[in-house]
Amino acid sequence: MPNQYGDPDFRRGTAILGERGLTLDSWHYHHQHQEFLDLARACSGTTLILDHFGTPLGVGRFEGKRDEIFKAWKDHMAELAECPNVMAKLGGLCMPDNGYGYMHRVLPPSSDEIVEVQGKWYAHMLEVFGANRCMFESNFPVDRTAVSYPVIWNAFKKMSADLTEAEKTALFSGTARRVYGLAPAS
Repeated sequence: MPNQYGDPDFRRGTAILGERGLTLDSWHYHHQHQEFLDLARACSGTTLILDHFGTPLGVGRFEGKRDEIFKAWKDHMAELAECPNVMAKLGGLCMPDNGYGYMHRVLPPSSDEIVEVQGKWYAHMLEVFGANRCMFESNFPVDRTAVSYPVIWNAFKKMSADLTEAEKTALFSGTARRVYGLAPAS
């Protein structure tokens, strides 16, 4: 459905989620950011979670346009970060949709390669949203076609190495616990 986020019934439902203390996770593509931004503004009482960086596509008509997409995506993320009801899940860039082609390789990427190739996407999200509004996500089992679970988590550790302990706690568990109302670790 084109512009589902703009549908009045969808927006009413989204608002009801917020009234009930529930959240809405969104997996959409980078070219749908304006629709998601409009939803975030219209339903400011509902916590919205942006999954997978808003999936910056790298296949089909978007193949070979990563730098161009990154430039526009950065601006969209900065604008979206102005909505305090939006949180971000950081992960899922290894999916086939993103066009890195990891699943076609003989050897999967190392954590160092993930950091080198994808690190700027993570750094930007942390810059505009802050660690208290971001959470690392493994996106397994989908990412299993491209990378192992330990490799992606090691990449997360490397990308967060220079952060404070409080920021690391937020990224690895605290934000998710707070946003989803999960019990604290025992």
